[in-house]
Amino acid sequence: MVSPGPVIPIAQVDALTAQVHDVQHYMRPGTLQLIALPPLSLYVHLPWCIRKCPYCDFNSHEVRRDALPEQRYIDAVVADLEAALPLIWGRTIHSIFLGGGTPSLFSPAAIDRLLGDIRARLRLEPDCEITMEANPGTFEKDRFRAYRSAGVTRLSIGVQSFNDSHLQALGRVHDRDQALRAVEEAAQAFDTFNLDIMYALPGQTLAQVGQDIATALQFAPPHISIYHLTIEPNTYFAKYPPAVPEDDTAYAMLDHITALTGVAGLDRYEVSAYARAGHRCRHNLNYWQFGDYLGLGAGAHSKLSFAHRVVRQVRLREPRLYMERALLGNAVAQDVEVGRAELPFEFMLNALRLRHGFGLREFTERTGLAVTAIQAALDAAEAKGLIERDFARVRPTQRGFDFLSDLQELFLSNAE
Repeated sequence: MVSPGPVIPIAQVDALTAQVHDVQHYMRPGTLQLIALPPLSLYVHLPWCIRKCPYCDFNSHEVRRDALPEQRYIDAVVADLEAALPLIWGRTIHSIFLGGGTPSLFSPAAIDRLLGDIRARLRLEPDCEITMEANPGTFEKDRFRAYRSAGVTRLSIGVQSFNDSHLQALGRVHDRDQALRAVEEAAQAFDTFNLDIMYALPGQTLAQVGQDIATALQFAPPHISIYHLTIEPNTYFAKYPPAVPEDDTAYAMLDHITALTGVAGLDRYEVSAYARAGHRCRHNLNYWQFGDYLGLGAGAHSKLSFAHRVVRQVRLREPRLYMERALLGNAVAQDVEVGRAELPFEFMLNALRLRHGFGLREFTERTGLAVTAIQAALDAAEAKGLIERDFARVRPTQRGFDFLSDLQELFLSNAE
């Protein structure tokens, strides 16, 4: 007698039917004609933190470490991936980024399982870059080495500052000593790693910025990401704004940072990123070059290209609801096609962040539009001294870098 096989829950059958419908829906004729699909990256959001920072507007949630639902969340992420597979059949993963939240709250064994489950379902490039965010407040001896053994190739450490008073003002859960020990361990465990540093902090002086950068450079980091403290809506700082340095002082701080990192051999290849040769972040470069990315996890965003359209998706934000829905095969909260008129600005918003700019051919390949869609805005930007260009490439000038928002805004009003 032949076994009838396992009984598949009705909800999973409905989800599978929806997936088939979605693929057919995405593949139908449209107004775009993409010559080739861009590189594809994978982003996995791990949304929990020990404590929510007052400046943070990311989808993060406080949790006690002993209440972290590691296995259930990974089950949900894997189910989410399996539901999304029909949208990316045959495509190779260029890079993986485990972001948060604080991914280093997850144990090395959990990260090992997550990456193993991903490898079992996706084809990765042989030298696939796998980045994981970590915070010094979750640092334990040999923990970073364990992440390396699990398959992580690049660590990004949220230091923010080496000054205890500034760390307290930012609501960070670590202190200077923990930051120093975490960076030292990362430098020993990883060939390439990144340090996140913030400037224009409450009460910060130009000299203190220099001290933070000098301390960071003692570890010869291959990559540093520099962020201006921004007061974002719906944060504690938005409700209770701290006193921060004036704009002119902040500009001087950034100039000082760029000079110090330049002397140390780090090139400013993107507005907020400095790297030694061979250590640029491939995952972020794919974002800035308008590549594709599949986002899994609570609140994760995706951008996926098909022959005739570009689609954006957003997963459910609340972790409990995300896990429930992902395990049933449908955690997508929003699914929209990027309008033809929106594509020029979306491309330029990213590409103009890069010091070397972009190729005109890349614009056509990634958007399916002719260069004429941005010709008027290019002319206006060049007249204002914000870009320089030839027949093949467009690059922001130093002035364009300094006034990037003004440069990007030109393409918002000049979309096709």
